[in-house]
Amino acid sequence: MFKTVSNIWKVEDLRKRILFTLFILLVYRIGSFIPVPGVNKDVFTQTNQAGSELFGLLNTFSGGALFQFSIFAIGIMPYITSSIIVQLLSMDVIPKFAEWAKEGENGKRKLAQITRYGTIVLGLVQGFGTAIGFNRQYQYDMIPGATVTDYIVIAIILTAGTAFLMWLGEQITERGIGNGISILIFAGIVARLPAHVRSIYSQEFVDSDALFLAIVKVVAIVVAVAAIIVGVIFVQQGIRKIPVQYAKRVVGRKMYGGQSTHIPLKVNGAGVIPVIFAVSLLMFPVTIANFWSTHKWAQWIQAHMYYDKPLGMVLYVILIIAFTFFYTFVQINPVQMADQMKKNGGYIPGVRPGKPTSSYITRVMSRITLSGAIFLSLISILPVFFGTLADLPRDVKLGGTSLLIVIGVALDTMKQIETQLIKRHYKGFINK
Repeated sequence: MFKTVSNIWKVEDLRKRILFTLFILLVYRIGSFIPVPGVNKDVFTQTNQAGSELFGLLNTFSGGALFQFSIFAIGIMPYITSSIIVQLLSMDVIPKFAEWAKEGENGKRKLAQITRYGTIVLGLVQGFGTAIGFNRQYQYDMIPGATVTDYIVIAIILTAGTAFLMWLGEQITERGIGNGISILIFAGIVARLPAHVRSIYSQEFVDSDALFLAIVKVVAIVVAVAAIIVGVIFVQQGIRKIPVQYAKRVVGRKMYGGQSTHIPLKVNGAGVIPVIFAVSLLMFPVTIANFWSTHKWAQWIQAHMYYDKPLGMVLYVILIIAFTFFYTFVQINPVQMADQMKKNGGYIPGVRPGKPTSSYITRVMSRITLSGAIFLSLISILPVFFGTLADLPRDVKLGGTSLLIVIGVALDTMKQIETQLIKRHYKGFINK
């Protein structure tokens, strides 16, 4: 491993990409501590636990910026929500979007621009709702004597922070290493890990008289985390190989084809994106309900739509499964894959080319994707039960989703580094 790390610094392009990514993350973390002007930060230290009941998950994703009400308080979630909406509308809902989705890079740039505009709109809505919701939750002490103008100014500042994060994520994707948006969420979650450890230590060792039971509980937590890590890696690395045979073709005096290969279909081809999408979409109505928190329907949403409530948990699982299928089939189109194989003289042994091949690939993808989706759902919700059973602090109960994202992003980033090293004939992390 140490030799691999040494090899990374020998590759100039890779070294520059990693250093650039670390620099962007440093900028992100500094921004997380810059407070929004006109906000009384003292109320957060006095009543922090009250806010964590509703916004704990978003605070974890923002690296603690939400509870400090910094310029990055609403994080990158508006961008993710906008991405979901644009991708859904591209599925033949809006013909122009569907046309752009098939145009290649030029169409992707147009959709990316629409996504940016949507991010600004959603950021303003979420920023306005977050400012009102927090101020009401803290008995109007957070923004003393707040007016509509104050809320608008704060919403604009928070939206500017989200737009800046969106730009930072795009810079990481283009000039750094890994998926920029995922890397920012990864950094936010990792930044909160010391706080989680302190919460457990304070509750189990400082404020507890039963030292033996505290030790047993902490050991059980470590074992559970290790099991989640092993399980996530096992499923993330799992693939289903579909054999493909290419027929021999004679062109002039040369013979082409005739080789055997395979199509590697990942058990979880969507990675952690479905979890991020599901969390973002589930939290959006809760944030909107803050506009009308005195109304019964808004209070019902806040009481039942949260991720650890029975209804919210069911919706969370459904969203994870739905987005797993959606994102997997967006990335891999069985019809296009079958047509490409047919044009190149390839076929799956025992399956006729054309529509039977696309149907076969769809059937195999549906089965393995269902397994991956169920696994993602279990990893995301089981820690909620265990956290409640062990009476862990509120923020630690979100560990399943956080661990899933951290491990998934870490694996994807390692694979990109691995690819860069292999191109230059260096041994990577995964290859032996």
